[in-house]
Amino acid sequence: MMIYVSPLSAIEDAIREVRPSHLVSLLDPETMIDTPEGIARERHLRLGVNDISEEIDTLVPPGAAHVAELIRFVQGWDQSSPLLVHCWAGISRSTAAAFITLCALNEEHPEEELARLVRARGSHAHPNKLMVRHADALLDRGGRMLAAVEALGPGRSCWEGELFSLPLRLEQR
Repeated sequence: MMIYVSPLSAIEDAIREVRPSHLVSLLDPETMIDTPEGIARERHLRLGVNDISEEIDTLVPPGAAHVAELIRFVQGWDQSSPLLVHCWAGISRSTAAAFITLCALNEEHPEEELARLVRARGSHAHPNKLMVRHADALLDRGGRMLAAVEALGPGRSCWEGELFSLPLRLEQR
């Protein structure tokens, strides 16, 4: 099964092309979208967070509760159809959510390998470190998730990412 990552501007085409059963939207509260046609409302997780890594007045940082909700949602995904994750640009929040999903559902794989997979499939990926830090603690990874993302360095510079896919299951090592 596949996880797809997209910017908001490509979400309608992505839904039509990949036919996901589950959708994760990570947008600031003011621009949060309604559940798109083709997705059941109960299969659409809407997390209203800004793409920031520290407290800034009037903005909503991704918190531990948001990341815990994401982890519960992806652990409840039946994996019979793809999961589609998006944020505004498809660069930071959505790539963090995809990495978190891979870690939550592939406990046997090293975090560095999963982070490198995200970057190999999406050269622009620059996962939100605050989201990853929360997931690292919630999944009891001892700092390995954050270290893996930090080791990647910045992704390819761009204003907006493009749709890319990640295999959910990787071969056992």
